Amino acid sequence: MSADRETQRVHFHSPEHLIERVDAIATLFQKDRTDVLNEALREYVDEIANDDSFQEIVANEYYENRLDFETVKQLVGADTAQRFRLLKRDLDSEPLDLSAPSDTDIYAGERHTVDPADSDVATRE
Repeated sequence: MSADRETQRVHFHSPEHLIERVDAIATLFQKDRTDVLNEALREYVDEIANDDSFQEIVANEYYENRLDFETVKQLVGADTAQRFRLLKRDLDSEPLDLSAPSDTDIYAGERHTVDPADSDVATRE
């Protein structure tokens, strides 16, 4: 176990067969149970933090002011949290009041219309 990081003692209940498997893995790799559990926990947390669905939940909670920035940073990492912060600022700011350009015809030239009944998709169905 790394001595350069603060640790916290936790107590939890786990199915006996799971602890037996952890102990067997620890013995095989000549580690102690705590190291194996910490590695498994770290891998799980990293995996969930990179999951798109999880990140969406965290972002929504942050945008609704139910999570603070430091918590978001712990949950998804500093880079993703910073992106959420920048987007939140954009969402919270007033929209720009820009009028449409009057000197540009975006439909310049010949216009074409499409009839959905004439498409390949309609004939395949």
